[in-house]
Amino acid sequence: MELKDYGMSRERGFLSHYEIDSIALPSQFDPVVDAAGKLSGLLTTGRIRHWLDALPDPGLEDWAKNAPEEEVRTAMVHYSFLVQAYVWGEPEPPAFLPANLSRPMVAIADRLGQAPLLPYSSYVLDNWYRIDKAGPVDLDNIAMYQNFYGGADENWFVLVHVAIEAEAGVLLDNAAKLVTVSKQRDEAEATRLLIEMDAAWERIYGHFGRMPERCDPYVYFHRVRPYIHGWANNPALDGGLVYRGIDRFGDTPQAFRGQTGSQSSIVPSMDALFQVGHSDDPLKSFLDELHHYRPVPHRRFIEDLAAQSTLRDFVGGSDDQALKDAFNACLEQSARFRTRHLEYAASYINKQAGSIAGNDPDVGTGGTPFMRYLKKHRDENRAQTV
Repeated sequence: MELKDYGMSRERGFLSHYEIDSIALPSQFDPVVDAAGKLSGLLTTGRIRHWLDALPDPGLEDWAKNAPEEEVRTAMVHYSFLVQAYVWGEPEPPAFLPANLSRPMVAIADRLGQAPLLPYSSYVLDNWYRIDKAGPVDLDNIAMYQNFYGGADENWFVLVHVAIEAEAGVLLDNAAKLVTVSKQRDEAEATRLLIEMDAAWERIYGHFGRMPERCDPYVYFHRVRPYIHGWANNPALDGGLVYRGIDRFGDTPQAFRGQTGSQSSIVPSMDALFQVGHSDDPLKSFLDELHHYRPVPHRRFIEDLAAQSTLRDFVGGSDDQALKDAFNACLEQSARFRTRHLEYAASYINKQAGSIAGNDPDVGTGGTPFMRYLKKHRDENRAQTV
């Protein structure tokens, strides 16, 4: 396995190989790009649907099938933000998405093999750029490109995820190498790669620990989170959202899952490499479903890693204690990451209270009661040492 076969790199991991500020969309997108650039102001008026109803439908069906992938992904960023703003930008959500938004949104999503609403890939992976192009992908040199209301809290929430994803490139590159090394039964090289992954986890954990610096839990819950919910398991939408103008959907409400950090492919990749299993529960079913919300190449990477990894059997059958220790240290890092996720879920969501439509503090943005099952998955992860 090699990262380049999946559009990935050691330097950027699952992040886009390009930077969104360098991608120019064709002129037919001008009204859309203009509205997306003014989204904060349009939301502030309190009548976002009035403004977005006036957008023309650029007729993207043919364009989306043949356009460069970088352009399609950039269009996905803009349109998915507009769709979320249309649904959640006023006190009560609508029963339908108008055809001038649903048709281009579905055309773009179909090309990318993703659901027609905001995914993690458009919220985080493709939605960043370096301010100094000669500098690194680091928190002191990156910016969020498209946002809802904007402001430090929204930007920081996304950018911490960007920094984590960039740092995870080492994990993913070493994971691919460990597939080969395990088959070669090279204990020394496997140990070296695992120790290097442990160090990368420490850097990831350092980024993750900085979330509270500029993202306040109250602001997150009331000004950031409301716009990233989906339409599944959300009582505010009563069964989903109708996409007008889409023949295959008809007038049937569509119940798509919302954007969530659980769509990140880092932890599932580590579970695949270390062959960590989870017993059946609502969160496992939810995570299995979320796999289909990821970009297609990222799905393929996880699936190939799961199919090809023999690391657990290799380490388990070895007498080399240093190799076992390195394996277990990386396994513990995944559990530790899950623990921090659990802590943030509690402080940023579960302990908050509000009456915003669709923004339930007991339910994740993907639509599940998350607290109980996050603990269970963390504990299952931690228990599977060799």
